[in-house]
Amino acid sequence: MCGICGYISKKLIPDSALVQMNDTMYHRGPDDSGIWEKQKEEYGIGLAHRRLSILDLSRRGHQPMLSDNGKAAIVFNGEIYNFDLLKEELIQKGYRFYSNCDTEVIIAAYQEWGCGCFEKMNGMFAIAIYDEEQDKVILARDRAGKKPLYYYHTETEFVFASELKPIMKYPRFSGTINNSVIGSYMCHKYIPSPQTIFLNTFKVEPGTYLVYQGGKIQIYKYWDLLAIYQNTYKAISGLEDAKQQLRELLRDSVSQRLVADVPVGTFLSGGIDSALITAIAQEASDEPVDSFTIGFYDSKKDEAPFAAQIARHIGTRHHELYMKEEQILQMLQELPIYYDEPFSDSSQLPSMLVSKMASENVTVALSGDGGDELFCGYTRYDLMWIIQHADWMGKLESKMPWNKALLPYIPAKARAFIQNRDCSYKSQMSVNTAIEEVEKLLCCPVGNVKFEIEKNIDTFNLQEKRMILDMITYLPDDILTKMDRASMKYSLEVRCPMLDYRIFEWSFQVSQGLKYHYFDKKYLLKELAYDYIPKELLDRPKRGFSVPLRRWLRTVLKPDIQRLLETEKLKKQGIFNPSGVKELILKQEKSDILLYSSLLWSLLCFQMWYSEYIEEI
Repeated sequence: MCGICGYISKKLIPDSALVQMNDTMYHRGPDDSGIWEKQKEEYGIGLAHRRLSILDLSRRGHQPMLSDNGKAAIVFNGEIYNFDLLKEELIQKGYRFYSNCDTEVIIAAYQEWGCGCFEKMNGMFAIAIYDEEQDKVILARDRAGKKPLYYYHTETEFVFASELKPIMKYPRFSGTINNSVIGSYMCHKYIPSPQTIFLNTFKVEPGTYLVYQGGKIQIYKYWDLLAIYQNTYKAISGLEDAKQQLRELLRDSVSQRLVADVPVGTFLSGGIDSALITAIAQEASDEPVDSFTIGFYDSKKDEAPFAAQIARHIGTRHHELYMKEEQILQMLQELPIYYDEPFSDSSQLPSMLVSKMASENVTVALSGDGGDELFCGYTRYDLMWIIQHADWMGKLESKMPWNKALLPYIPAKARAFIQNRDCSYKSQMSVNTAIEEVEKLLCCPVGNVKFEIEKNIDTFNLQEKRMILDMITYLPDDILTKMDRASMKYSLEVRCPMLDYRIFEWSFQVSQGLKYHYFDKKYLLKELAYDYIPKELLDRPKRGFSVPLRRWLRTVLKPDIQRLLETEKLKKQGIFNPSGVKELILKQEKSDILLYSSLLWSLLCFQMWYSEYIEEI
């Protein structure tokens, strides 16, 4: 787990500038750093790396790393879990290795198989390779999108990094805000890939690699989640067969992710996913595994007692830390520093808390991320089932002669249901209510904030369609972004066994009835978890800590709202409509509708980010 950055341009930038870019990511790699630059006749190339040592803690793992012949250079962030198998294969082909780190294996694999090497890797990674012989730079990102990778491109510059901060420090970065994505941010709480908050700046999408050569970019998909889903037959419908196959897959995935030369632990929230991962990790370990839970003094939201019971049953070395609200609020000012483009999923705060706690004991932690998307865990999947089975009512109501006159007076959610007639976006009904409010807030058009990819998800099952959509969008751009920034703030590597690509692909073979069984979400995961943990410890309503946004926005955050959303400031900024913002603040004060507090929080997060970065550029 590290941070990488680099550039290719007509001439080198000063060493000090590349070091400054690299050091914005100190938190991602406090153990070591390095830069490498080379001036060619046509261009200059620079690579930089910050290292968090996980495998082979010696200097032999130092990056940037050169190939044996000196014709290729690499910087790499992540872990390749099957690097030992690839290493054995490459040794048979005559390659020699001098370290026990996966970086050396990647550069050899590229020499042997070219860009085909990415298909052979099982891991989480963001890779940059400079190939001097072919005068090109290759960027590659893992299948699930665990590791972030950004790039900035103009006619004369190509800059890349693990985060936006190094790109913002590049001497010739323009820093122009991309107003067209702000509507999407306000509706989704994140900026969907491949766009970013800046013009000419993009995210490398999951499962793709990019080739920059001769001033031009070509993008290739080496793993297409949607194509694999649509070409996979749902052959698994028996519970016992499914449980056994999933057990074996998870055992292998967890075992691979326990390999490290530093201490490894697990997050244990008390829910199904983290409990199952922790149980399998403990089964694979000869020593008690360290497990970590954050507790809260609000008994209605606190899951720490349940997590402690599960930990005792499994036999982990359990750690828990109870947090007061004041301690959580202190973290608010740090959000824009580490989430370096607008991001407003408020669960980033508890994610930061548990990461901070775990980092004081271990360097690697396993999490249960991915279980909800792959095995049908979110409440919205209940809604998809209801929409599909009650859609005839909305269709009938939309044709009634009185509908047009009465529609504005109907509650927003009911109105969204009635108007949800376009089959191309059927699973995105909830966005309709947000669009209505966001239109009042922006000075520019909201644009089409719905995901076009839904048109290509070929299934009549609306619930399943939404799950695939979430795997492509919400999982990498929200869930994994949230955890990457939260954990790397504290130099903690988080590994997600559920997101092994083999489990992704296998899940497509499982019938929907094993994931959603008579309104019982994550049915298969629960049935497997019951083999490890008594049902009475797991079978209870999910509490889950959520930030008390309504109360905070009306009390402790009011000074920030008044300062950052002040009318003259908004007029000067030219992004948000002051009258619409004022109306939203009043609505949030008087109403407990979740949408109002959610949008105001997104506005506040945007303004905190703007104040941190744009007023600086």
